[in-house]
Amino acid sequence: MRAVIQRVTEANCKVDGTVTGEITNGFLVLLGIEDADSQEDLEWLAQKIANMRVFGDENGLMNKSLADIDGNILLISQFTLFASTKKGNRPGFTRAARPNTAIPLYEEMKKQLGVLIGKEVQCGIFGADMKISLLNDGPVTIIIDTKNKE
Repeated sequence: MRAVIQRVTEANCKVDGTVTGEITNGFLVLLGIEDADSQEDLEWLAQKIANMRVFGDENGLMNKSLADIDGNILLISQFTLFASTKKGNRPGFTRAARPNTAIPLYEEMKKQLGVLIGKEVQCGIFGADMKISLLNDGPVTIIIDTKNKE
């Protein structure tokens, strides 16, 4: 799994002009899933996202987590995070999991993150043409790959 985590002061997702998810203060998480991903990857990544300390404390240092600021999550499926750009100029997406594999893992990630932060996770619609708006805070953007734990 790959996640691009952006600290935001606000973010929303629209499908066909209708808002499907909207947050203030928290994380916009773009989540890519590949066939090799497992429940273990999901649990490890969910813990990392929920406990990541990148929000400012009283000294302006990044020491607070979502729980500390009563933060929110907007979770967006993003198969293009597994684009292969090795050959040519048109990316290939063969590493991205097909919907029958990706949807259950995406739904489980939404559920796990909700449990970890103690509130409903906002989301887009899997496979839809989504329009994402955000106000990146910082900017702070973190990329995590469960197959390359740095």
